[in-house]
Amino acid sequence: MRPSYLNECKPGDVISDVVVITNAQLAASSNGKFYIKAFVSDRTTQITARVWNATREMFAALPDNAFVRIRGRVENYQNNLQVIVEEFSPAEPGTFDIADLLPTTTKDIDAMCQRLFDILGTIKHPETKLLVQAFLDDEALMNDFARAPAASSFHHAFVGGLLEHTLNMLEVADRLVPLYPGVSRDLSLAGIFLHDIAKTWELSYEAAFNYTNGGQLVGHVVKAALWIEDKARVVGEKRREPLPRILVDTLQHLVLSHHGLPEHGAAKVPMTPEAIFIHAIDNLDAKMTMSLGATRTNPAPAPDNAWWTEFLKPFNAKLFRGDPTAAEPLPQAKLPEPLPPPPVEAARPAPAITVHAPSNHAPRRQSPQADDKKPVGKPVLSNPLFDLGPAKKS
Repeated sequence: MRPSYLNECKPGDVISDVVVITNAQLAASSNGKFYIKAFVSDRTTQITARVWNATREMFAALPDNAFVRIRGRVENYQNNLQVIVEEFSPAEPGTFDIADLLPTTTKDIDAMCQRLFDILGTIKHPETKLLVQAFLDDEALMNDFARAPAASSFHHAFVGGLLEHTLNMLEVADRLVPLYPGVSRDLSLAGIFLHDIAKTWELSYEAAFNYTNGGQLVGHVVKAALWIEDKARVVGEKRREPLPRILVDTLQHLVLSHHGLPEHGAAKVPMTPEAIFIHAIDNLDAKMTMSLGATRTNPAPAPDNAWWTEFLKPFNAKLFRGDPTAAEPLPQAKLPEPLPPPPVEAARPAPAITVHAPSNHAPRRQSPQADDKKPVGKPVLSNPLFDLGPAKKS
């Protein structure tokens, strides 16, 4: 394990270690001097990097999407960390641990592979079983399948992510199929296994997760459908009888429609119960993995944000972190100390109010014992606070 990770860096720190460098570009500053801008990352985070006073030769010598040993200092720029790289060189194999640099599944890859083979081995339909087995027998493909991420970002974006995602879906489907007796278990399991299998080809994951040229131009959905056609032809040649065309077309449809809608990358909308089933489970596993990672796995970023995540684009919302049934729910955000109450002033006596009666009237009686026979004049109120004194004579 390396002594420190990028998510632990603070302004003023010096980095001297292997990182993954991606998206390197040569640019010119306002004074016309060249500099290199890029991203550096390890398994914990990604931050911006700059190489000042660069030359074209330096840029040509800097590998992209590769492991690079750098020396540089961390500084704060516009409230974000960046690394000013002073030295860099290609990282020598054996001098670093890939697990420190690329996010990796926390589960046992060998155990997941065995479980995948076990579940798919229960497929009963002969032709479906033959086609699935043709993929399982492709050793190079399955080695890639065990290592590939399920995406470059968002869900299962880590080494072993494709295997973990596919196995999760198989486990869910195996439990749900009995609730829907009309759904074909064999088609569902085969479709789940094949739905993302071409991500082994669509994504590059040797040093950083990115899309290959073919992944950008064709994509895993179409490529997987083509692979099914190729494997079906090979199986047909071996058995000297082609696989049923309707079986091949149906399995291709499960792959082409698993994204649900064209705007989400589907080549066809789901048009069979199994296609609807697979699309729903795919969406369920992706969304649950992302939501749990954001709310229950990662620590709260700050005390005043403990209950809520930042805005997450896949959900078009912030997510609530709390679980009121948990043994140790998240602590409530610390509220500011209340302000002290204002000092209480001593009560001042109310000003006296005198009642005057006009001189041509008798004074107003004050009590039942007063003389009831005396007429009562209209009272006049006078407040000493507003008494202007006797009027001056003109």
